[in-house]
Amino acid sequence: MALKVIGSGFGRTGTKSLKLALEQLGFTPCHHMLEIRPTPGQVDFWYDISQGKPTDWHAVFEGFQAAVDWPSCNYWREMADAFPEAKVIHTTRPFEQWWKSFSKTIAESLMTDTPTEDPIRLKQRAMVNQIIKVDVFGGRIEDKEVARAAFEKREAEVKAGIAPERLLMFEPTDGWEKLCPFLGVPVPEAAYPFTNTTEDFRAAMQMAQART
Repeated sequence: MALKVIGSGFGRTGTKSLKLALEQLGFTPCHHMLEIRPTPGQVDFWYDISQGKPTDWHAVFEGFQAAVDWPSCNYWREMADAFPEAKVIHTTRPFEQWWKSFSKTIAESLMTDTPTEDPIRLKQRAMVNQIIKVDVFGGRIEDKEVARAAFEKREAEVKAGIAPERLLMFEPTDGWEKLCPFLGVPVPEAAYPFTNTTEDFRAAMQMAQART
């Protein structure tokens, strides 16, 4: 099975909702940060990728039909080359809205090191810190203007690097009406899923930390 959909947008741009939407449309399963810990081999794959080791993208995404969110969105170029038939969806939203959400969720979690002795969790934490905190934001994840530059750079690079007919610029409010024609599938009767609010994210993080 080869990837059919590649997401290039940062986390907190509606990637969890898009994951659920793609799975409703039959692009299942859809890779997302949520899949890393429970899927055998994923933590090791992504840790090696974060360390710059050679990557077999087909092995990384074996069994998946789509991929969105971090960590995969950082590697949209490599994935687009490895899966030339896949379409690319760049999730986005106005920067100020994104920053308000990101700074209170992902950024906050990356600035808080909860003690753990779990070797898998330690490896995953190291991978996430490298791929998001260092590779995207140069270690300055709390700096709004650094984040703005990274956010705008990603969008510009995707627009320049992917052929227009292969790329969909997608905001969470666009819903099925924009997504389904791009993917060539019918619009479902069910409403487009909207999930993973800031409150949802923080509650999930608290539960994960309690299990550490």
